[in-house]
Amino acid sequence: MDDMPRTPADGTRLRILAWLGDPDTAERGLSADDVAARLGVPRPAALTHLHLLTALGLLHPTGQDDGPRYRRDEIRLAEVTELFEKGW
Repeated sequence: MDDMPRTPADGTRLRILAWLGDPDTAERGLSADDVAARLGVPRPAALTHLHLLTALGLLHPTGQDDGPRYRRDEIRLAEVTELFEKGW
């Protein structure tokens, strides 16, 4: 996975952000297992995407008994969107 693109615009990460934008999913968030199942990849691959999005400030993990669930940070997403619209 060292060759995995390290940009927030990677298609896989955009799909994750889109899933988390769905109102039903946004409320409860997604676990690493949820993301792995939807992508059809092993859990470590899903965690790589989730950790990068978290490091960029686009996701926030919230603690649960069964592990963290990830939710979008709408304010940070708006900031990044604005940067791209301005021709970053």
